[in-house]
Amino acid sequence: MITPERMRALEANSAWLGVPRHLLMENAGAAVARELPRGKATGKRILVFAGLGNNGGDGFVAARHLANSGADVSVVLLGDPELIATPEAKANWQALQNMRRSVRCHAIQDSTDLRAWRGARADAIIDAVLGTGIEGELREPVATAARIINAARAYKVAVDVPTGVDPLTGSAARNSIKCNLTVTFHDVKPGLKRAKRFVGKVVVADIGIPREAETTAGPGDVLMALPKRRPDSHKGEHGRLLVVGGGSRYTGAPALVGLAALRSGVDLATIAAPEEAASIISSFSPDLIAIRLPGRDMEPSALPKLEEHLEHSTAIIIGPGLGTSTATRDAVVKLARKIAEARPELPLLFDADGLKVMAAERRLLRNPRWLVTPHAREFELLTGMDLPSDIEGRLESVRAAARELGCVILLKAHVDVAAAPDGEFALNYTGNPGMTVGGTGDVLAGIVGAFLAQGAEPFRAAVAGAFVCGRAGDLCRREKGYEFTASDVMEKLPAVFEEVRSYG
Repeated sequence: MITPERMRALEANSAWLGVPRHLLMENAGAAVARELPRGKATGKRILVFAGLGNNGGDGFVAARHLANSGADVSVVLLGDPELIATPEAKANWQALQNMRRSVRCHAIQDSTDLRAWRGARADAIIDAVLGTGIEGELREPVATAARIINAARAYKVAVDVPTGVDPLTGSAARNSIKCNLTVTFHDVKPGLKRAKRFVGKVVVADIGIPREAETTAGPGDVLMALPKRRPDSHKGEHGRLLVVGGGSRYTGAPALVGLAALRSGVDLATIAAPEEAASIISSFSPDLIAIRLPGRDMEPSALPKLEEHLEHSTAIIIGPGLGTSTATRDAVVKLARKIAEARPELPLLFDADGLKVMAAERRLLRNPRWLVTPHAREFELLTGMDLPSDIEGRLESVRAAARELGCVILLKAHVDVAAAPDGEFALNYTGNPGMTVGGTGDVLAGIVGAFLAQGAEPFRAAVAGAFVCGRAGDLCRREKGYEFTASDVMEKLPAVFEEVRSYG
């Protein structure tokens, strides 16, 4: 089964892979026409009720194919043609306007315009009104159209999901359309299993989404990880990320993490670092909040002050620039245990030195809300496994390690591999050899941490983060060749997010 949100992500990934939405719409509408029983189609009267979204676009395509097969087709558009929502649906509506002798089109402005269709005789009615776009009870003119369709004696076919049925839960609005056949796309939506009296027979149609769209990171995975922003959003609502890092040797790494997180949409990025390092980190940017911990390096005595900030954080990153002294190792392990006991639901990412410390505490990593981001050598340290050189071998090794450790793994490589404890996986092909420059791993951690802090599930955050970071690197490569820095990658993040949203 597939959720509507994941289906939309696959459509975006499909477009990224070169199979655009207009081809998917063409395949979907053709499938509906093909699945209509021959006795209900060729030479028969068919009535298509269509909405203003892509479900309506699928219905327009179905109408065209049915007319070409010899059916007598009428299309009733529930709304103003100028308000058709997508370019793909608009193009298919226009195609019907050009088929004046084959298809009769009618645009309904309000429910009173539907009076002429009460009692209209048809051998088959296609419900292409809302599909997965249902929210709450049906509103006019959809509610009146649903009553007319339900009162008709025609054979009724739903496009993807019957109008009024929630594709996720199966709950049905009043006057939901009761269909004899539902032609759903790519995979069954969960709600169809729970609303059998509305869906009738279910046929799953292949509409040409590439298999790789499921397991190759793309803009759809990023859209799943990005939160929707309300106009009245307030500070902190889109995440409060706490980064535990920095020490007497390194200060740049945690600063890059925090700045990359801010560039990825998190509201607040707080860096908890030893006092001297925190002073330097705060000088990098006024956008970063620096917490000064006692000592020159992270040590157990700093934990009480650090724990004060756990309650207000929505995700934590431990590791960038920390170092691996005995005292620091002790502090990291105690902090991890504290979080595991007090806030096991809190997303936690171990990167760099934090990951190295946890290699000796692997049992503590068993939490599907926790994530590690190793490169090849760190992966071998963490798991004791030698990574194969081929992609398929690496994929199986990372999946096995995720199952064994019980946490999400994002292996950083020329092809990134993300795997969850439940076996889910994805490959990411964005990025280039210029990203071997120091600091790009910190930028990646900041991006993933931002997604975690904004509410994305850890596996989704890992896949989305890998795609975004690699894509930003590719934009740098296009502009600067291989001679770019981690800061250059970070500066390209807004352009990547703008590009991703164009697939939404």
